[in-house]
Order: sequence, then structure tokens, then C-alpha cells
Amino acid sequence: MSWPNDGGPNDGGPNDGGPDDSGPFDSGAFDPDFDPAVPDPFDDSPAGLSPFTPAPFTLGPSLLFCPADRPERYAKAAERADAVILDLEDAVAPADRADARRALIEHPLDPARTIVRINPADSIDFALDLAALERTDYRDVMLAKTLNAGQVELLAAFRVIALCETAAGVISATEIAAARNVVALMWGAEDLVAALGGTSSRFPDGRYRDVARQARSMVLLAAGAHDKAAIDTVHLDITDTAGLALEAADAVASGFTATACIHPSQVAVIRAAYQPTAAEVDYALGLLEAAASARGVFQHEGRMIDGPVLRHAEAVLRRAAR
Repeated sequence: MSWPNDGGPNDGGPNDGGPDDSGPFDSGAFDPDFDPAVPDPFDDSPAGLSPFTPAPFTLGPSLLFCPADRPERYAKAAERADAVILDLEDAVAPADRADARRALIEHPLDPARTIVRINPADSIDFALDLAALERTDYRDVMLAKTLNAGQVELLAAFRVIALCETAAGVISATEIAAARNVVALMWGAEDLVAALGGTSSRFPDGRYRDVARQARSMVLLAAGAHDKAAIDTVHLDITDTAGLALEAADAVASGFTATACIHPSQVAVIRAAYQPTAAEVDYALGLLEAAASARGVFQHEGRMIDGPVLRHAEAVLRRAAR
């Protein structure tokens, strides 16, 4: 990454009384005790909480990269963003990585709000990065250029955000997401295209090329298949706040948990995209209130409501509570 989101009987319509009228409540889609301030429970699933499973990833929505060799920027980055990613990889020249590791140790941030991006598992810096981490309280790590689940297993003592930014990593995203200590997946466009021998992840008008869009979708789906968080990649054009706003809004609507960024000025744009409007919150509250007294599929303000729509409303309230 470089530097500088009624018809007739049994017709399937709402409340027609037919045998297929299972509705959202019969399938357990709607929880009358839903609390937007509480993360989705995982205890009853194979990926559930246990002494050997890390808690779900809840950082965000803005995750700000900071070069690890610039400790004078650490505190400012922590003040501006929801979480900081101290970068030992692409943001640091190879000759400066020893100094970056020293700074990581000597200038601690709140470990609950800090992620450390370490170098790829097959690099000479990987073991050195781990040795430095062992002298800190940081336990959230982002593994650059994750290729497979085996590499994640080398980080058994850490909560891992697996960065899928190569063809192998994207193709293996489902396998990687299944690893117990993986809490999130992130994708990367620039390294992916470079690894493919390409020259640009975007068209001249700023839209992602198809290969990047496919990688983004594959990583999001892999994360979702294993109840893991998905993090959208950075927007490199710092001056293009309108483009960032559109991408962050799409990330929210698609199901990403957070968006990474490379400049403090991008934080407010990302937060605004992830924060529901007052109208969205009011609609979600009204919808869930109506659902509490409804039986099966019902209509609300002219729209058919079933389980998935109720879950959309719950997601809005969870974002509002962050």
C-alpha cells in the first residue's frame, strides 16, 4: 500500500395464512430483547466465545494507519481516529524497521485501541516484529499479505486481522476466516493488482476495476461466512473526500464493520458514513416496535417486512450505539 465499504390463498404474500407463512419470528430472525449496544452473540455457534476464542472485532469505524517509525504521530493518530494501526510494513522503509520496532516498544498506546501491522509471515522481518510485540501489551495484529490459514496459526497468541491483498490470499479468504484466532479480514487493492502484474486498481474516473471489486466482495463474503468482521481498504486519494464518502457509504450498506484510512482528514468522512441519520434511526425504531406486535410477515409504511429487513434495522441501531 502506498502512502503520502394479496393475492389468493397460499400465494406467499404477507399473512395469507398459507403453510409457507413462516415469517421472521418463526425463524428466530427477530429478537424482542434486542439491545443495539450489545455486540452480536456468538456463544451458541462453532465460532462462539470460549477460553480459546477471541472476542468479536468491534473497533472502528475509522482505523487510521500510522507509520511505526514516527512515534511523534502516535498520540495524535490515537486522538483523531477510533483505532490506530501502527504500521511496521509498507509505511516504513526496510532500513528503518529496527527503529520502528524500538519506537513501538518505547512509546505505548492504549492496546485496546491499537492494531499493529506486521510484515508477511514469509519475510525476514516477521520474526523480528513478533519479538518486538512480545515486549508490548499489543495483542491485535494485522498480518500483511496473508496467504493461508497456516500463516495465521503462527500467531496463536494474537487476535489477527488477516490482510488479503494477493491472489493467493483472496482465493484462500474463506479458509483464513475460519481460523479461530482471526477476528477480521481486510482486503487491499494496490498490492493485489501489483501482484497480478497490473498497474492500477482503478479506472481514470476513480471506479475500481472489476478484479478489485471481485476481491472486495470475496473477502467480505468469506468474513461473513465465518461471523468475522470485514474491513474495507484505504482510499489513497486524500483530496477526494467525495469519492471516499461514496465508498464508505457503500461499505456500510454492504456489511463492512470498518474502513481503514491513511490521513486524519479522512476520519470524519468515514465516521459520517457509518453513523446513521436521525431519520434512519427513527425508522428502525418504529419498524422494530411494529414488529413486536406483528404476526409473521407484515407491512410497514407500504413495505413488506420480513426477517432480513428486521435485521437491517437492528444493524442500523447497532451502528447508532457505537
